[in-house]
Amino acid sequence: MKQPSPLAARRIASLTLAAAMLSSVSIASAAELRWSSPTDPQTMDPHAVNSAPVLGFLNNVYEGLVRRDKDMQIEGSLAESWEPLGNEGWRFNLRQGVKFHDGADFTAEDVLFSYQRASSEAADTASWFAPIKDVQVVDDYTIDFLTHAPDPIFPDSIANFMILDKGWAEANGAVTPAKETETFATLNTNGTGPFKVVAREPGVQTVLEPFDGWWDEAGHNLTKATFLPIANPATAVAGLLSGQVDLIDPVPVQDVDRISRQDGLTLHQGIEARVIMLGFGHSHETLKYSDDATGKNPFQDVRVREAVQKAINADAMVDKIMRGKGEVASQLVSAQMKGYSNAASERIGYDPDGAKALLEEAGYPDGFSFGLQCPNDRYINDEALCKAMAAMLTQVGMKAELNAMPVRSYWPELREGNFDMYLLGWSPGTFDAEHPIRFLVTSQNDEKKLGSWNFGGYSNARVDELLPLIQREIDPEKRQAMLDEVALIVRDDVVYVPLHIQPLLWGSKSNIDLTQRADNFLMLRWITVN
Repeated sequence: MKQPSPLAARRIASLTLAAAMLSSVSIASAAELRWSSPTDPQTMDPHAVNSAPVLGFLNNVYEGLVRRDKDMQIEGSLAESWEPLGNEGWRFNLRQGVKFHDGADFTAEDVLFSYQRASSEAADTASWFAPIKDVQVVDDYTIDFLTHAPDPIFPDSIANFMILDKGWAEANGAVTPAKETETFATLNTNGTGPFKVVAREPGVQTVLEPFDGWWDEAGHNLTKATFLPIANPATAVAGLLSGQVDLIDPVPVQDVDRISRQDGLTLHQGIEARVIMLGFGHSHETLKYSDDATGKNPFQDVRVREAVQKAINADAMVDKIMRGKGEVASQLVSAQMKGYSNAASERIGYDPDGAKALLEEAGYPDGFSFGLQCPNDRYINDEALCKAMAAMLTQVGMKAELNAMPVRSYWPELREGNFDMYLLGWSPGTFDAEHPIRFLVTSQNDEKKLGSWNFGGYSNARVDELLPLIQREIDPEKRQAMLDEVALIVRDDVVYVPLHIQPLLWGSKSNIDLTQRADNFLMLRWITVN
């Protein structure tokens, strides 16, 4: 008998494991929920990995000083109120009587400890606290965050800053977050949130139960919630259709019509805040994955980067690959975000002949080869999008070698600089255009905690000059003028190639009521099973 190839064997094993995961879960009672997404959270540590799968999941377990409501507006959480300290920073008045899952009391010391932990060099969340020069405990339930300069959007910027219990972390050797190695906090949790983790098997399942001691009023009726990471979209859909899974996120675009017409199922859809884009190795002197012995990196030339954008038919990808779901993007945020630039709303459009002309002008009349890195389990149809773009780029002379991989391996590859071009999706945690400037465009600066997701090493002195001015400007018109200037720089310098705004596509049993937020965070506290 012919043996399957190693790749086929891995696929068969993956499907078998997913099917076993589904079959091993018994039919749940009305108040239980089983839901799936392709990506398992890398960690249970809220300060170790700054990614949506981690932060979205842990928002059910941990809490911050503030949180976002159903309409993405900021409201109090562990802080009942807050007020500016003139131009010096912000004072947060903490909620009293809050308990951690292990019964410990929540106080300002936990906030200070969590700030020190989340802003440390070891944390992936350090850049959130670039504006902070000091944090001072006033008393058990009052704490001041002092800023280097006026920062009118600081409360909005920390909606995903989650608080750990100082005593629990110290007792369990988890004072410092770890990205690559495991600590007690990698597999275990102790938050103040509405749900607590009662079982964690990475890559298999994570089980949560309601926290009876939660300070807020529960808006759900769940007695148990089980998360199943199912990377194969067909397996996830099969699980929903058979009733073995109650909710899947996302619904593959090719199955949207099927789910929407199926009796007993509901399709939940909208537009996410996430912009999908291509990034370049701006600071790479040579290509890392090329057959051409040119000794140069063509993507350092803005004409080549513009040729990339002109070679890609973003409208066709939304129409065909995304099945008409989503919207073509012109910049790093959608029009729904605060600070969106109307001045930069005109997109560099599809023009393959123009792309070829730009390549010839830049000195590459015969094109060149390069490597395109892509995840295959993070964004909707991510690998299919990359295959389509590789074909489009090859047609104009840029021969792309596609390397698609699971997101667990993808982020380390990008952080190590192992790419020529890469796919990225970005949802601004503050719902403000300043957010991607700070993370994706500003020059990397570990001391100031800036540019932490600027994998390509792009650097522009004017952008670096404008960012702190944007962060402290309170006049809306002056602030927008500076945001417009940055948006035009990013567009004209083709720092990234914006592709589309990702759709929100969830499928569930019809007896499930839920709230679908634009950040694509599934909030268990708003789910009821009827």
